[in-house]
Amino acid sequence: MARKKYKFNPETLNYESIGLTWKEKVMKIATYLSSSLALALVFVVIFLNLYETPKTKRLRRDYQQVLSQYELMSKDLDKVGKVLDDLEQRDDNIYRVIFEAEPIPSSVREAGFGGVNKYSHLENLNNSELIISTAKKLDILSKKAYIQSKSYDEVMALALNKEKMLASIPSIMPVSNKDLKRTSSGWGYRMHPIYKVRKMHWGQDFTAPIGTPVYATGDGEVTEVSGSKRSRVGLGMSIKIDHGFGYETVYGHLNEFNVKRGQKIKRGDIIGYVGNTGGSTAPHLHYEVHKNGQKVNPTYFVFQDLSPQEYDKMIAISSNIGQSLD
Repeated sequence: MARKKYKFNPETLNYESIGLTWKEKVMKIATYLSSSLALALVFVVIFLNLYETPKTKRLRRDYQQVLSQYELMSKDLDKVGKVLDDLEQRDDNIYRVIFEAEPIPSSVREAGFGGVNKYSHLENLNNSELIISTAKKLDILSKKAYIQSKSYDEVMALALNKEKMLASIPSIMPVSNKDLKRTSSGWGYRMHPIYKVRKMHWGQDFTAPIGTPVYATGDGEVTEVSGSKRSRVGLGMSIKIDHGFGYETVYGHLNEFNVKRGQKIKRGDIIGYVGNTGGSTAPHLHYEVHKNGQKVNPTYFVFQDLSPQEYDKMIAISSNIGQSLD
């Protein structure tokens, strides 16, 4: 029981009890309430730090499981990435080589992986580094897998067209060349017959009498028929054939044409006749092979006509002739 307060009254010479004013009562109640609230808050904080509720335990357990799954997923994505890298290497260095296709540039395979930070909303999360790293790996693998699937679609189309491609590749000699007697100046630096300086000879020459048939070395379409017998420069009367798959062939110094522009031809068709037009110093055929717009050595493409021994002999003949005919 609370003590009562007394005050001496000189008039009555007695001690009289003193009552609290309403303000004092309010302050006293407020003091009690604030003290109780603060004490309760202390107890709650202590309880929450020392003791976990079932819900908190469940949430903590779930969080640990999710974190473990992220770690396992990150490791699995690394393994998948290595498998995909191996598939890309096989695609570029085996499948595409077989079907005469260019490898996919790394700039295409890696496209779209930089630029805007699309993971900024994850940076404030706990273990954000692991989460962002895993998300990036997943995005990169998804894009690489999409590009690889498109590449395999292309390789599949090339496989289906393999027979057509084999028929289109220039693989025979453009003139009849029994015993290789018509083989003349080949690919490489040769003395120019007119200017008497060393110049690059971008093809293969075959000596033959005027009027000797010239054959298409692969299936294709005639894209150019140009020049005249009056021409005394360049390739003179010449024909260009587009064989598809990046291949083109050129036949120069002709005397007559047997085809016209836009005509479809087959390997072995007679397209013209040997001449001495343009910058030629003797009757012969100048023959070129182009691959993807670049001139390449024609001797690489006569495998269908020659045995290995004959091929070596032709290389030796064409290499030992020091002066070209054009």
